[in-house]
Amino acid sequence: MLLDTSSLYYRAYFGVPESVRAPDGTPVNAVRGLLDFIARLMADHRPSGLVACLDTAWRPTWRVRLIPSYKAHRVAEGTGVGTGAGGTTGNAAGEAEEAPDSLLAQVPIIHEVLDALGIARLGATDHEADDVIGTLARRADRPVLVVTGDRDLFQLVDDAREARVLYPRKGVGDCDVVTEEVVRERYGVPASRYTDFAVLRGDPSDGLPGVRGIGDKTAAQLLVEYGDLAGVRAAADDPATRLTPARRRNLLAAADYLDVAPRVVRVVDDLPLPAIDPTPPTAPADPTALSELADRWGLGGSLRRVVETLAAQSPR
Repeated sequence: MLLDTSSLYYRAYFGVPESVRAPDGTPVNAVRGLLDFIARLMADHRPSGLVACLDTAWRPTWRVRLIPSYKAHRVAEGTGVGTGAGGTTGNAAGEAEEAPDSLLAQVPIIHEVLDALGIARLGATDHEADDVIGTLARRADRPVLVVTGDRDLFQLVDDAREARVLYPRKGVGDCDVVTEEVVRERYGVPASRYTDFAVLRGDPSDGLPGVRGIGDKTAAQLLVEYGDLAGVRAAADDPATRLTPARRRNLLAAADYLDVAPRVVRVVDDLPLPAIDPTPPTAPADPTALSELADRWGLGGSLRRVVETLAAQSPR
């Protein structure tokens, strides 16, 4: 089980009231919500491996070099070279992601709690959690469940390798299990073409413009007719194909974008990650530190449920 950790703690932050606070008044709703998520996921799925994957850079410089608008609208005002915000991952340019201060302050606590529990967490320099997940999924010698609220990771779905996505609808007790059939039914393309589909239609939430005039239905139609992005582009170059003049014109006008967008959207799956032991702990790695964290931050029942759930695990 590979956790898109920031996706889950963002969901926890906005799903658990900010009135959930530590004894000193610090909000801990994201911390407690994430712990509740982990307890529920472990109880429901009993994975033989568990890794909390991290954004070391939420806006990697190499992706920004290719498409400068990539996540640009999420950059917090006043951040830049040599700056940043406490608790945020930032990037090589010192940019901090726009996020509530009361959430950012909880990120270091989350890391400390995961370490004290003994849950493996892993990031990679100038890469997003998606890339860590993609690399671990490719290396896996067992079925993989990716837990994320990010549709971009649908590109990793592969029934033959038993790689699936758990996509939370409400909390994590109510998840869609995304298989190849689900991707095809929902988007009209196979999971192996999801990257091409995402490139064509774009994604404003990630600052990806897509091709003018091409939305979900048109992107799927083009990929079904021409096979893949290369086939669509070849069709645009060939006056004999049945593309409408407007679609041909828009595809040709987007040539520079289409040259680089696949590298930005495609999850990296060959990072030189260090070896880790993903086996879920059955007892806390550092009971003293965990007890101190529990008392300081008032983690109460949320932490107790995780510890009890881990202790009771018998991996399937």
